[in-house]
Amino acid sequence: MRSMRLEMLQVARLAPKLLGDSADLVRAFFERQFWAEGGARDRAGRPDLYYTIFALAGLQAGGGGIENWELKIENWLRRFGDGAALDFVHLGALARCWAAVGVEMRAGLADAIVSRIEAHRSRDGGYDAEVGAEFGNAYGCFVALGAYQDLQRELPEPLRMVQCLKFLETPDGAWANARGLRIGSTNATAAAVTLLHQLGVPVHQSVGDWLLAQAHPDGGFLAMPNAPMPDLLSTATALHALACLEKPVPEPIRERCLDFIDTLWSAEGGFHGHWADDHLDAEYTFYGLLALGHLSL
Repeated sequence: MRSMRLEMLQVARLAPKLLGDSADLVRAFFERQFWAEGGARDRAGRPDLYYTIFALAGLQAGGGGIENWELKIENWLRRFGDGAALDFVHLGALARCWAAVGVEMRAGLADAIVSRIEAHRSRDGGYDAEVGAEFGNAYGCFVALGAYQDLQRELPEPLRMVQCLKFLETPDGAWANARGLRIGSTNATAAAVTLLHQLGVPVHQSVGDWLLAQAHPDGGFLAMPNAPMPDLLSTATALHALACLEKPVPEPIRERCLDFIDTLWSAEGGFHGHWADDHLDAEYTFYGLLALGHLSL
């Protein structure tokens, strides 16, 4: 079974080639994100499932391994049961954390989590954070397909998800995260491209041109055409989608992206999300690794 998680991890593992001696600082940064009980901290310093998926992936990508954390994380994950008290995003994170740890789940747990994910299927075949929503969105579809893959279950009626994504296309040749918008966004477009790639559905190569047009003159990619500055999430997802499309990144854009990522680097071992971001966290630091991995190819 294909896996978005494993494909991104495979690319992120190439980042140490560009990080050089700084790779040790990155590994230490990810290790510092974990609390003694097993979860990784969010931006407020609290253990959180969503941030834990990035801390685990960061450790695995950096070659540090998670052997010292496996039992603690497993015990911490068991507290959440089948995710009955979790919202949609954290339900997907629970599935991804179990997959990242790689331990055997108790009987029936994967099916119970999948059932809760499926409750978020929208009437148009996509997925949304709200149960019983009329329309799905690109991010909801990304969370859902990732959870099915992480739990090694087949997505039911995948063509319904494709149909949902069709209604999210924008007149400028991209995708938005909601119906009826006139201008696409980088992250919704990258999510749609990645999903369609996973589902074996061809994507027109002009989408790659739209993504490349979001490259900022000073490096990095914009979240949408009128965004005030580039950011690391959009840069990583755009590069990943371009790789799915097998669309080469011109050398000048590649070099400017490397310079941009360097401006977000901290000697503490993490990456800031953008030029106005004062915080460091596991999520953006993993996206730094993903972007560097693609730029090293």
